[in-house]
Amino acid sequence: MKKKNIAVIGAGWAGLACAIEATRAGHAVTVFEAARTLGGRARALPAQLPDGAPVLLDNGQHILIGAYSATLGLMRELGIDPAAVLHRMPLQLRFADGGGLAVPAGWRPPLDLLAGILRARGWSLRDKAALLRRALAWRAGGFLCDPRTSVAQLCEGLTARVRRELVEPLCISALNTPPERASAQVFLRVLHDALFTERGGADLLLPRVDLGALLPDAAARWLAQHGARVLAGTRVQAIGRDTIGWQVDGERFDRVVLACPPWEAARLTAGAGLLEAAAWSQSAQALQHEAIATVYVTGGPALAAPLLALRSSAGAPAQFVFDRGQLGGPQGLMAFVVSANGEEREALQQQVLAQARAQLGLGGLQPLLTVVEKRATFACSPGLERPAARIAAGLSACGDYVEGPYPATIEGAVRSGKAAAGLGPV
Repeated sequence: MKKKNIAVIGAGWAGLACAIEATRAGHAVTVFEAARTLGGRARALPAQLPDGAPVLLDNGQHILIGAYSATLGLMRELGIDPAAVLHRMPLQLRFADGGGLAVPAGWRPPLDLLAGILRARGWSLRDKAALLRRALAWRAGGFLCDPRTSVAQLCEGLTARVRRELVEPLCISALNTPPERASAQVFLRVLHDALFTERGGADLLLPRVDLGALLPDAAARWLAQHGARVLAGTRVQAIGRDTIGWQVDGERFDRVVLACPPWEAARLTAGAGLLEAAAWSQSAQALQHEAIATVYVTGGPALAAPLLALRSSAGAPAQFVFDRGQLGGPQGLMAFVVSANGEEREALQQQVLAQARAQLGLGGLQPLLTVVEKRATFACSPGLERPAARIAAGLSACGDYVEGPYPATIEGAVRSGKAAAGLGPV
């Protein structure tokens, strides 16, 4: 195989996975990253505690699951022990009052899910029976449905409690899109891979370290050790094709991989001077996006578990709360996660504090930092046509939004990046 010169534009998890895979294959790789911090939408963020002590937070609280085989495999390849940096716990959507579902640890699927349903606290026999029937029907149907179906339509036969306490939080956390606007086909794919495939696939993996230490920092060291260039703080202005390859801001490459956000990739492809690139740019621009906010507070006691579900409604926007004190952070630090909500930062913060008082009995919490990613993920809607990975000869794209079976997750980004490293002639 002839060594090629490859440009990877973007150093999020997709771009880093792509750069590592291409470097390992023997190619010369240059990574361009507009920000000064690697990691994209899963990166570390410096902040200060009320006493002035520095603390590393994240630009958004993330959850991994046991079925993230590509992500966990990449971490191990970089010398990161997942058991040391991730807190593993069985899937549970338990509320502060003890209600909700928890899957037992160590059981084979789907027995673990069946046991979790039967033991669900606060659920009636009717709630449990309806979910069991529907789960078995999904399995019998091969976890397939009409692509135009929404999650809300898929779950119409379930009781209101099951929809409210299981379907909605699962859908929001996995697809970052409300059930009435979320793709049932993608939701079923996530359920299949997490709950019906491998032992521990549905386990929650909660970061004990900041997201930079979870992978991007080690990826940057690995790339530097293996001769790749990583140019942080360098926003690419233009790409274009010449007679023998591609130009990236005047520098020539044999191949270019766009691992930047869809709006940046759309900007670059729109100006590339190719009909197929212009058509791809339009498909990327057509994506709708959902916001995710993380409200960090301090001053509270330890929670009953590192993660609790919250009852979300109008005026009570958070779906989950993480006790960062139980995950390697300072005692009393908590992260409230709000998905698919368009409120402004200040209003969101006040609503979350009121929700903490009402549902957790926590008064006197002190706001520390509220991070709002307004375009955190694409809206995973029914029948959505996502941009293809291949754009033109020598030009491809990767990222959690690119065409594929998974929603906007870290695993989807890593799989896309690894695939893009081998896409097309190199």
